[in-house]
Amino acid sequence: MATPTQADFEVVRRQKVYEAVAEQIESVILRKLKPGDKLPSERELAETLHVSRSSIRDAIRSLELMGLVEPRQGAGTIVRVTTVDSMKPFADELRKKKEMLSQLLDFRALLEPPLAARAAKHASMDQMLRLQSILRRQEKKMLAEELAVAEDTEFHYGIALASGNSVVLRVMDVVMDVLRETRQRALQVPGRAQKSLTGHQRILDAMMRRDPEAADAAMRRHINEIEHMVLKNL
Repeated sequence: MATPTQADFEVVRRQKVYEAVAEQIESVILRKLKPGDKLPSERELAETLHVSRSSIRDAIRSLELMGLVEPRQGAGTIVRVTTVDSMKPFADELRKKKEMLSQLLDFRALLEPPLAARAAKHASMDQMLRLQSILRRQEKKMLAEELAVAEDTEFHYGIALASGNSVVLRVMDVVMDVLRETRQRALQVPGRAQKSLTGHQRILDAMMRRDPEAADAAMRRHINEIEHMVLKNL
């Protein structure tokens, strides 16, 4: 019976560099460029994005396969005329991503409001004070125009823990990990950071009053607002 060795495996990465580069270039193409426009050179892109030129080449190649760009000898990389056929791979990928995000957010809407209600009944004062401290850090980062992804995650973990059901943290960890990149982008949308902080404060206020129904409703409203903003900007 064969036994796999270390050489049979590759290091697991959350996202390859070229994929992140391709996403940024793709976003610029869709927002600002038109067919026939020329992309910056490999060297310029590598310097701007602080990545290797090989990562730029791999990103361009993936965008070429999607039909968004076309390398031309002596002319550089040109934005292609977008036909229905050339945009189909991109549209299919976007649809799949949007469907997955919608389902994950729907799952959060099923999971987290009851947890907030339970936390309103079971949370200790120390746990409440810890949640308050998290919100103070979140507000400080927001005022400094810094992303508060860690605080956002920590707040939701804190509620799950305060609910008295530590098993659910394993589920939360998987969901939050999948949504991490999306949440980081969403927090950069104008007004999103303030809306997140306001939603968290509303949830905590209901918990401090020991009002399970209000905590459930506040969490449900918070997740619905997130879903609307995330899917709209996707």
